[in-house]
Amino acid sequence: MFNEENRERIRENIQYINQIKAEAAVKAGRRDEDILLVAVTKTRPPEDLNAAIDAGITDIGENKVQEIMDKYEAVKPVRWHLIGHLQTNKVKYIIDKVAMIHSVDSIKLAEEINRRAEQHNLTMDILIQVNAAEEESKFGITTDETEEMIRYILENCANIRLRGLMCMAPFEEDPEKVGVFFAQVKEQYDRFAKIEHERLDFKYLSMGMSHDFEVAIAEGSNLIRVGTAIFGARNYNKTV
Repeated sequence: MFNEENRERIRENIQYINQIKAEAAVKAGRRDEDILLVAVTKTRPPEDLNAAIDAGITDIGENKVQEIMDKYEAVKPVRWHLIGHLQTNKVKYIIDKVAMIHSVDSIKLAEEINRRAEQHNLTMDILIQVNAAEEESKFGITTDETEEMIRYILENCANIRLRGLMCMAPFEEDPEKVGVFFAQVKEQYDRFAKIEHERLDFKYLSMGMSHDFEVAIAEGSNLIRVGTAIFGARNYNKTV
């Protein structure tokens, strides 16, 4: 049962995360307002999302297409992001609902996003997911494959706009240990941001979650995806 105590807890957690984000930005010699906080709402009910929106959250990140579908009508106006692995056969369900897809990890998926975007007469913003650590348990292309994929999308996918890169670092008890992977993706980001093309407008480097977003900001992230630190531990038995 949602109550005012839960609402206040979410508000206080967001306030705290924003404070830490601002401090990390200053430490890195950057502006706090240039770093976007996306609240990750996997397994969370619409009431939690609305409480976060009331507390100032403008962008929501969901891992699963079904959760977007289940919550979409019950949630206040907000920018939706698909941040989890996306199967090609599910693109059609969210193509007109999300502002950006973070997890594009194959040419096949890019082609399907392009096809569905064309059907809806829209241009879809995407990020390419880079698996810098090359973990078998995570999706994403290698840093070496990034250029080929970018070139292919620019040449063949007229209804896609490339907005940047996304990275999920390995989990380490000491977050400082993953800085090297963030740095590798930032290097790629800076390199490809120099390409001049009407459908390449690098604005987002999506790196850092609840455990490691301060390190990610230090390495250049300007979009952090925070869930647990806002909403608490996930309840995987809970249904929307």
